[in-house]
This record gives sequence, structure tokens and C-alpha cells, in this order.
Amino acid sequence: MRRFEFAVDRSHAHAVNEVFADLRRFRLLSIAATVLATAATALLIWLNHPWSYLLAVAFALGAVVALWVTLSAPHRAGIDRLYADGELVPAVVSETNPSGVVLLALVDVSGPEAGDSRYALVTRKVRDLPGHHKRAGERVPSVAVRHERAPRQVGERWQVVSAMPIAWGTRDARVIEQARAAISEVEWRLLTDNLELAAKVRTTSAKRLLLDPQQLPGDLGS
Repeated sequence: MRRFEFAVDRSHAHAVNEVFADLRRFRLLSIAATVLATAATALLIWLNHPWSYLLAVAFALGAVVALWVTLSAPHRAGIDRLYADGELVPAVVSETNPSGVVLLALVDVSGPEAGDSRYALVTRKVRDLPGHHKRAGERVPSVAVRHERAPRQVGERWQVVSAMPIAWGTRDARVIEQARAAISEVEWRLLTDNLELAAKVRTTSAKRLLLDPQQLPGDLGS
């Protein structure tokens, strides 16, 4: 696995890294769920019917789970760990729009128990890319973020893999350039030659497009 080590600028990451924005939205939803489940529990107990007590237990359990998610969510991002553990992958801007850009990334979706690599194209919509030009073909070195808990793995492959730009973790243009240079030209060219596939990736149910190993260039296909 190819990793790229650098000092993560935490203040910058908290300001621009959209993983944190997603986490904040997730916390707000879990807080709302806690409040609603608690209110429903109180109402059902107040009704004082045999059936309402059964439902109250279910809503109370839901409130406990939602509260646990709310309290544990701040510790899940672990941005330093995500960058340290994530594989360095290439991503390019495939599309621009008023609200941001769409990244097309090449990632290895094989799970930890798989013997061989299996490459796929994935996309990610982002609102901002500090340190980069928002134009088609712009090379955006990133790390692969694999979600191993929910949804679960499918066989030996990760069901969800996304790309997190290095630029979300540092302001230093030299670091971004070093990460870009650490990725082979073959990988960059594979993406730039297939920018039109980004639209196809977004229409797939798994939001990824597996590539035929026999059609991959050089070491990627071995």
C-alpha cells in the first residue's frame, strides 16, 4: 500500500475538510433523533396503555443508540489517522459546476483479506479545493478512505471507498506537489483518458466502476 506522510494542519483541516462538515451534519441528525425518540418515549409512557409501554421501550432503546452516536461522533473523524492510514491515490477534476467540482479517483477496492488488487473508478462531489485550479483534468492527490463498518464489506471488496484530497489537510503547496509526484504518470493518464466515465460511475448502484484487470496498463494490471 502506498502511503504519503506529512504534517496535518489541523486548523486548516477543520476549516476546509468536508469530512468534518459531514460529521457535523451526522451529529445534528443524531441529536434530532435523540430528542424525538426521547419525546416519543415520554408520550407513550404518559398514555399509560399496555401497548404504549412496549413501544416506549423500543423508542427508549432508539434514544440510547442515538445519544451514543452523538457522543461518539467527534472521535470518529481522526483526521490525522485517516491521512496516515489511507493509501495515496490519484484523483482528477472531471466536472465543474457552480457549487463545486466532481473528482474522479482511481482506488483499490480489494479488502484486507484479498490477495490481489482490484481497481475501480469512484467519484466524489466537493465544494472547495484549496491549492488547486477548479478545471477539468486538474490533478488532485488524495488518500483513499475505506468504510469497513457500515455498509459492510462485500466479499473481499470494500463496498464504499472515497477520496479525501491532500489539500484538505495542508496549506503547503510543496506538500501537494510532492504527493502528486509520488503517483505514477500511468495512473494520472488513466484517469485523464477516462474523464467521461465519471457520469457512468455516478449512475451505478455502488457508485463505483470496477476496471477489467486485463485492460489496465503496466503494473496496475498485474
